[in-house]
Amino acid sequence: MAAQTLKDKVVLITGGAKNLGGLISRKFAEQGAKLAIHYNSESSKADAEKTLAEVKALGIDAILLQADLSSIDRIEELFVKTKQHFGGIDIAINTVGRVLKKPIVDTTEAEFDSMSDINSKIAYFFIQSAGRHLNDGGKICTIVTSLLAAYTGLYSTYEGLKAPVEHYTRAASKEFGERGISVTAVAPGPMDTPFFYGQEAPEAVAYHKSASALGGLTKIEDIEPLVRFLVTEGWWITGQTIFANGGYTTR
Repeated sequence: MAAQTLKDKVVLITGGAKNLGGLISRKFAEQGAKLAIHYNSESSKADAEKTLAEVKALGIDAILLQADLSSIDRIEELFVKTKQHFGGIDIAINTVGRVLKKPIVDTTEAEFDSMSDINSKIAYFFIQSAGRHLNDGGKICTIVTSLLAAYTGLYSTYEGLKAPVEHYTRAASKEFGERGISVTAVAPGPMDTPFFYGQEAPEAVAYHKSASALGGLTKIEDIEPLVRFLVTEGWWITGQTIFANGGYTTR
């Protein structure tokens, strides 16, 4: 098969406004991809508009799509609207997630349900809609967490409700494989973004920085090239979760 590139590929990115999603949007645009950039709410609208402006400055066809994806109808709408604008979709990347650091005995039912919606339910139905709408030969990638290989407390709802995504990834890769669609998950270590620091006390930050074999936190710049590889030339990798964390955890 000829080398896979991003030139003129249509890419839908959830959480594509800032942090890792924003970097993926910008780097993919530099490679010639057309982008549907999702953002969640008014709080991230300014970041989304900034990312869109940067992408369009490169001459890229791109659109913004706002939606609270806890309703699965809105997930389906993302794909429908993207197809309406571009005519098809080649790559679907889900970066949505939420961390909760809390003892099991203090976790409420409402917190559990919210974590389930954001980290598991959205991931499942994103993969489902991608399977319905992606062009043959498409690519699906979900961001999970390296805590899936950790032996730790306090993150039970985060690691526990990201864990099913590995199974969704394997099942989807089998079901979609006959259409040439690869399905992967990427598990970063603790990333140096506001997403991480909001949960951690200074002493915990210091521990996480010291825990990786290569030293320091994972950078979004460490993860974007891996995602890009998996949805281009690395398409033959499918059904797998790739841990990218500088030696923070392994299995």
